[in-house]
Amino acid sequence: MGRIRENLKIKGRDCWTLFDSGARNSYVVQRATDGLSVVQLEEPRSFALGGKAHSITASCLVQARVEGHAVEFHANVTDEIGKDEDGKPIEMLFGAIAMQQWGIKLDLPNEKLDLTHLAHDFVEF
Repeated sequence: MGRIRENLKIKGRDCWTLFDSGARNSYVVQRATDGLSVVQLEEPRSFALGGKAHSITASCLVQARVEGHAVEFHANVTDEIGKDEDGKPIEMLFGAIAMQQWGIKLDLPNEKLDLTHLAHDFVEF
């Protein structure tokens, strides 16, 4: 498991993102969802993040750019994710499912993303 911090571009604006292979799902804070397709859930769900219990009442489709490459993924909308090691508020948590879907890996020794296997086309059987 590992974590890398980087800006993701959403609708032309930077979104401080934690790429976290230890988190299964992806999350986005409410204030970063302007212009995204957000849907209200029929039933709220709960999850624990950063030692706190949270409630999810909405979900969205995030269309973003990772180092200039277009990606889209599902994220749960929450009020707060937490702060990084430097005290900067995290706006998006890019989880393991989305990283696997797009072939994004973490280069922990160099503290950067490994996009050598980034999916550009999908072949389904």
